[in-house]
Amino acid sequence: MRSIQRTLLWWLAAGLLAGIAIATGLIYGQARQEANALFDYQMKQVAAALPSQFSNPVAAPFDPSDGTGADLLHGDEDVVIHIWDGTGRSLYLSHAHPALPPRAELGFSNARTDQGEWRIYSVQIGPAVVQIAQPLSARRTLAAHMALRTVAPLLLLLPLLGWLVWLAVGRGLRPLRQIASEVRTRDANTLAPLALGPMPDEIAPVATALNQLLARLSSAIDTQRAFVADAAHALRTPLTALQLQAQVVERADSAEARQQALGQLRAGLERLTHLVAQLLTLARQEPNAAVPAHDAVDLRALAGQVVVDMSQAAIDREVDLGLEAAEDVAVRVQGDADALRILLTNLVDNALHYVPRGSRVDVRVCRAEPALGGQSGGHVDLIVQDNGPGIPEAERARVFDRFYRMPDAPTGGSGLGLSIVAEIAQSHGAAVTLEDATPGLRVRIRFPLPRVS
Repeated sequence: MRSIQRTLLWWLAAGLLAGIAIATGLIYGQARQEANALFDYQMKQVAAALPSQFSNPVAAPFDPSDGTGADLLHGDEDVVIHIWDGTGRSLYLSHAHPALPPRAELGFSNARTDQGEWRIYSVQIGPAVVQIAQPLSARRTLAAHMALRTVAPLLLLLPLLGWLVWLAVGRGLRPLRQIASEVRTRDANTLAPLALGPMPDEIAPVATALNQLLARLSSAIDTQRAFVADAAHALRTPLTALQLQAQVVERADSAEARQQALGQLRAGLERLTHLVAQLLTLARQEPNAAVPAHDAVDLRALAGQVVVDMSQAAIDREVDLGLEAAEDVAVRVQGDADALRILLTNLVDNALHYVPRGSRVDVRVCRAEPALGGQSGGHVDLIVQDNGPGIPEAERARVFDRFYRMPDAPTGGSGLGLSIVAEIAQSHGAAVTLEDATPGLRVRIRFPLPRVS
């Protein structure tokens, strides 16, 4: 596992070294320009300071042994001075090497010799011609020394800078270690927010995200515990009833009594099976449960299939069950087809249980226009309407609670149907409303349609 602190230190050190290398190159280039200008100026000064005897065409060859100009000419062993008269006779040569060009080009020029590249300054003094040459390597060496002397303090400070960076990065990462230590001491039952002090701007989002995750986990666990408690409470009564009914079957002293007890036991098992199925459905629709992928679902086709599936139950209860929807128009919403089928099945099943015989239950799918101003993509209404006794307005807010049943509700229910409907509608971004149908009840599920751009 790589260390952030060590990685940052290496990158910062590499960046500093790269910066120092670039600065060294720039300083070297600037120093070389300045060295060239300085040495060119010195070469001119040397030529101007030569003895004036070179202006006399009949003068004897220059003899430096008399001391005149000797210090000037021999002050730098890298400098070569060559003087000859107008006839080409050599008057003075300070060094035999390198061999300078025999023809002088007045002014500054560069010449390549066996000893490398040289800088030459030629000037005519009376009838004499003076050549002053200097190797360019001397100028490069001087420029390199100047550049190194400039960056040497930075190289010496590099370990100190590295140590300071190490301390600064370690201090900046200290809040991460605090978060890790705080999380390490937690267990599954300790989901309170992390008690952390002020955080840097780069680490604060991590702490905030962890606290949000802990809050979601706490909410999920609380929901799960509440569901388990509700399920245990809901299952306790039917299980106890099944035990009593089984005892009645064992104690039956005649075939007719045994048959009647078996019928009651079978009905109890059906109610328990229905309750367990509803509990499993409710568990799958919990807000913290994994949400399946939503696809385009044709509500009209789905409603038609549910009506067909529930038609036999409606016939058995002598209820007229029908569908109102345009068959040639597909009304599609984004959702989970299985969950929407459960939603509509629960609504129709509730209506069939609550309406008296001879009543009617209508399922309707209709599409509304977009809202004014085009701010919404419109909506689709899925409506289940009956002409039964309805639900009093005072009870409409409570019927969505789990295991709540109205006092005059028919037997055999579990109080989970509308809770399941509300959970599925919420997971699809739909709204559930209970309305008066005068007489009866109208349950409206309003689904949003995708916004039309």
